Amino acid sequence: MTIACSPLQLLNLAVPRSGYTLTRDLAYGERPRQRLDVYAPIRHRALLPTVVFFYGGRWSGGDKADYRFVGQALAAKDMIAVIADYRLYPQVRFPAFLEDGAMAVRWVRDHLQIYGGDPDKIFLMGHSAGAHIAAMLALDERYLVAEGLSRTTLRGMVGLSGPYDFLPFTSEDLREIFAPAADARQTQPIHFVDGNEAPLLLLAGGKDTTVKPANSINLAARVKAAGGQAKLIEYPGRGHAGMLVALAAPLRKLDPVLDDSTDFVQQLSASDRSDVSRTPR
Repeated sequence: MTIACSPLQLLNLAVPRSGYTLTRDLAYGERPRQRLDVYAPIRHRALLPTVVFFYGGRWSGGDKADYRFVGQALAAKDMIAVIADYRLYPQVRFPAFLEDGAMAVRWVRDHLQIYGGDPDKIFLMGHSAGAHIAAMLALDERYLVAEGLSRTTLRGMVGLSGPYDFLPFTSEDLREIFAPAADARQTQPIHFVDGNEAPLLLLAGGKDTTVKPANSINLAARVKAAGGQAKLIEYPGRGHAGMLVALAAPLRKLDPVLDDSTDFVQQLSASDRSDVSRTPR
């Protein structure tokens, strides 16, 4: 019998098993998909930044175990990586996956010091639908507030190929996923920009036909117009999946997606919150 491997599983085969600890299946809620994995560097002298990563899958698929290559990549850059599962369509609809994301952030805030994390250096990161989740949490404070947190809990957000400005819905499944929202604008990260959000790094592939780069371009422009901090980087040769796999060891030399992401995290971590002159723009 032949067992096929997914492309992500193939990337994971090249992931080193040393240099970090992996703690699996920690519960941040009571439901089966409310679980997360923690990747922590073994050797570190000071409290580290923590990056909570949400994977994509059109809000309807994905598994944290497939993203070991992301966890290892971040841990190798001296940061703690948390990769969270969340509830998916059709079992749930909007905003359940945002509520799960906020619950995961609360768990991280409450437990990260066990793994050597600095509670003042929590970042969100996501790809595709996961970038939508990360951006909504960073921009629409209601979900964090429901967990006893606020936007000030976050030091920054990194989005890869994220859908931030995608009205009107152009497919039946999107209308179903976001059906509970009486006002469709409530589903769009760009709708919540006010200039007071944590700094954003928005990364887009110039050849992405799944989530058009205009999503990142528009959000960055809106944040800057409101007086906030957003940096946009476009990689001309990258498509939608290419933005994600550029984080993997065999492919990251093609474009500096990983370095750009982790440089953003490290620069903000090294600066005082009030020192905007050192914040990447």
